[in-house]
Amino acid sequence: MAEIINTPDAPGSAAYGSFPYSQAVKAAGLIFVAGQGPFDPSSGKVVGATIQEQTRQALANCDAILRAAGSSMARVVNATFILRHSEDFGGMNEEWIRWFPTDPPARQGAKHPLDVEGIRISIAMIAEA
Repeated sequence: MAEIINTPDAPGSAAYGSFPYSQAVKAAGLIFVAGQGPFDPSSGKVVGATIQEQTRQALANCDAILRAAGSSMARVVNATFILRHSEDFGGMNEEWIRWFPTDPPARQGAKHPLDVEGIRISIAMIAEA
């Protein structure tokens, strides 16, 4: 049976314009974390101007959700990142390696088709429960 995961330590759907979604769903021994942008959990405002700062905040949001679900970043098996600007790939990787210095998860990336004001990255993850 699926379990909905929500924590005040990560932004809720209001940060994204009140879209109906769960921060994560735990099912089948896995945790599926919805795409997390660089939003401050308290204010809902975008954190950082650089891709490194925004990647750090998006990963911190994923981390908070995984901890609320009883898991951790060390248990991430797959990640998807979406960049607003393809030239941000190198800067995103600079921060990524700090969070996953060894044995990083499988991942895929894409360029965001929408021009969302101020947001340079979104990250979704799948982790072991």
